[in-house]
Amino acid sequence: MSDPQFDIVVFGASSFVGQILSRYLAAQYGTGGELRWTIAGRSEHKLRQLRASLDLGDAELPLMLADAADETALKALCAQTRVVISTVGPYAFYGEPLIKVCAETGTDYCDLTGEVQWVRQMIQRYEQRAQASGARIVHCCGFDSIPSDLGVHFLQRQAQQRFGQPCSEVKMRVKAMRGGLSGGTVASLLNVVKEAAADAQLRRELADPYSLCPPEHPRGTRQHSVKAAEHDADFNAWAAPFVMAAINTRVVQRSNALSSRAYGEDFRYDEAVLTGAGYKGRLSALALACGLGAFMAAGAIKPTRWLLERFVVPKPGEGPSEESQLRGFYDLRFVGRTADGKVLRVKVGGDRDPGYGSTAKMLGEAAICLARDIAKTDQPGGFWTPATLLGDKLVARLQAHAGLQFEVLEAADARDGSGAVPST
Repeated sequence: MSDPQFDIVVFGASSFVGQILSRYLAAQYGTGGELRWTIAGRSEHKLRQLRASLDLGDAELPLMLADAADETALKALCAQTRVVISTVGPYAFYGEPLIKVCAETGTDYCDLTGEVQWVRQMIQRYEQRAQASGARIVHCCGFDSIPSDLGVHFLQRQAQQRFGQPCSEVKMRVKAMRGGLSGGTVASLLNVVKEAAADAQLRRELADPYSLCPPEHPRGTRQHSVKAAEHDADFNAWAAPFVMAAINTRVVQRSNALSSRAYGEDFRYDEAVLTGAGYKGRLSALALACGLGAFMAAGAIKPTRWLLERFVVPKPGEGPSEESQLRGFYDLRFVGRTADGKVLRVKVGGDRDPGYGSTAKMLGEAAICLARDIAKTDQPGGFWTPATLLGDKLVARLQAHAGLQFEVLEAADARDGSGAVPST
């Protein structure tokens, strides 16, 4: 088979995230160099506008036209690239035809979906085809769920090196974060709420922490879920539910399953947002929990969902300004415990708005890692997670190029009560 013309095609490049991603690739890697990439979508006019805004000088950036529902056009697109990045959401509405085509043609794929029910459906429908064709498909390559998935991966690597065993219990807490939501993200979230409100079976699936794991994976370990304000002794602070936990925790559990339970047979994982100590922290946690609950309840009812979409949340194609993205950041803290009580704390941080400025960089580097660093002979086709397919190589890329930091804060050995183990 001949070498494809491109390493990466950004499909849906004129979307909000697609534009940010395209600007990142142009600024970081240029065009016509070692990385061969281009943009694709259904509107030639919008693609031309985007190309004109990229400040490419005399460099050429071909345009590829394809509609998300046109399998013939999608096959022609896939024939010309190693990896397709899809930013066309909500994925439950527009994403399946491209997954089908990639699975059939052996084309590698990544996206930034956080729609857990859609990911499960795609695995059930197309994993056998992807395994047969050699297509490596990696969902959730944005803020949900790379910091969580690779944060746990990094922590467990460190636990094995320092303690000779994994941490059987890990929790992630959002210590600080600044950033906004785009209309596409809100539309995806509201669609999940809408589908769940009308489908009792889907509600049961969304409550299952192992919903993305293979059927043979053990499900006996009870998983904690932060659903209300609660005090977290590990951080001496109050915690509230984290809206991304529903997808992140499922991806992390799938990583454990796909890695032959490298995190342990009884691995436990949960996520939450820290709101501070004392009475003020408790009030903030209560307010955040109530606000999230009210938003979900409003999204489940047609009249109030209409009001949210019409007057409250951003429209599809809208999102935080470039200035807001530059001022954004996030600071995630992980604490893990081994079965015999040793403790490891790590930090994952990002230097941009988590949902967009940083997500675009993570998504781009994930695709480059898939195209350039992970040979087809190294890993077979199928539906992977960022940690299980890209792992350490993506961690290195994110630290070198995308403004992320993975850092050990403390490794304490409970056997002698000595406290911190050197983090060299």
